[in-house]
Amino acid sequence: MFESNFPVDRSAAGYGEVLEAVQRRLDQSPKSMTIRRRTVEHLFGTFKSWMGYTHFLTRRLVNVGTEMSLHVLAYNLLRVISILGFAGAIRAMRLAGA
Repeated sequence: MFESNFPVDRSAAGYGEVLEAVQRRLDQSPKSMTIRRRTVEHLFGTFKSWMGYTHFLTRRLVNVGTEMSLHVLAYNLLRVISILGFAGAIRAMRLAGA
């Protein structure tokens, strides 16, 4: 069973069934959490590194959301450039009408 460092109220706000379903999937495939850590959490580590391992530079939820969106956009653009190359990325953007 996946152990959390934080107490979880499995009945909170109607999410009890969802949390139980997630727990069943984790019990059936314990390695799925390892795979998730390798793929999803890598992105957040990259964003955190770009931000200087500190906090968001803006305040208020709407501004922080905008800042995070810019980090995600920059990450995605760098991924496209690393996969297609700079010329390929430019060509793809032109074909898409960007």
